[in-house]
Amino acid sequence: MGAKFKMTADVMADATKLYEQAQLKHQEVLDIIEAMSSSDSASSIGKIYSGSYTSSNSISMLPAEPKIFHGRDSELADILNLFIQGTPRIAILGAGGMGKTSLARTALHHEQIITKYQGNRFFVACDTASSKAELAGLIGAHLGMKPGKDLTQALLWHFTNAPPSLLILDNLETPWEPLESRKEVEEFLSLLTDITSLALVITMRGAERPAKVRWTRPFLLPLKPLAQDAARKMFIDIADDRHSMEEVDQVLHLTGNMPLSISLLAHLVDMEGCTEILSRWEREKTSLISEGYDKRSNLELSISLSLSSPRITSMPHSQELLALLSILPDGLSDVELKQANFQSRISLVAKLHCFVLL
Repeated sequence: MGAKFKMTADVMADATKLYEQAQLKHQEVLDIIEAMSSSDSASSIGKIYSGSYTSSNSISMLPAEPKIFHGRDSELADILNLFIQGTPRIAILGAGGMGKTSLARTALHHEQIITKYQGNRFFVACDTASSKAELAGLIGAHLGMKPGKDLTQALLWHFTNAPPSLLILDNLETPWEPLESRKEVEEFLSLLTDITSLALVITMRGAERPAKVRWTRPFLLPLKPLAQDAARKMFIDIADDRHSMEEVDQVLHLTGNMPLSISLLAHLVDMEGCTEILSRWEREKTSLISEGYDKRSNLELSISLSLSSPRITSMPHSQELLALLSILPDGLSDVELKQANFQSRISLVAKLHCFVLL
């Protein structure tokens, strides 16, 4: 708590609208796929997805290794040590913008992982999947499988008979979070982890691991903001070292050392300079870095995705609580929260409301 990046009331108001727009886009994609599957083009699609189950015949293309990567050496070492022990099941957790995907991509391209899994590494972005069947379909597409209503059994057969493989499911919270699909998704993950030759890595927002999976110990702790030295190195890699270090630290103070925020502000500093960006921040706040088209280039969109999560929307008074916390100058620290020892969320909201009025 005590975060330096405040969530404004406008961001929270936009969360529902952004979620609805995402749902509409998702449905449009499904409609297009259904139309293609029922048309003459289905045969050509089948040729793309059919054949032997190798990445050379699939749509799978591994994402590039991050070129700017600082401050996660300890977490990377922990991941690699788990792979040395055997076939791990690892959950990379943390808030939006903490660099979970970058950490997973760095591990994916590490020499140790390449040597162990060679051509059997798969990285699947789960942003577009809203159910277990759609998640299975995405994985199947990366393996080169022919589209089907539910590829679960085909996937299990493939990985059971394939050489040792690594499957990374990025942003798994998208299909996992909805309560109506969570049970099926967790059962699917459980079936995948029954395969002794399949290593599984997931990235998810939050600090909760999906149930029904025996995650490899020791668990990775949720990612925290970068240390100051790593934050500076990341900033300089993007914006060069020609800026006053005092002003650089002022900019970093605005980011709370969150990798996404550092990246967005550093790119602006590279174009306009620290002084101008600090001045603009006083006028524009988070809207300064909210012109991008997705959660990796738009801070408000990243925050809104977290706010529209069922873990927030399904909890009574949660958004009211966050709105009150955003009014406080420095948030509410863990120590203050423990000392308050409030009996319920409602009483917490009431007490905070009184505090703000005072």
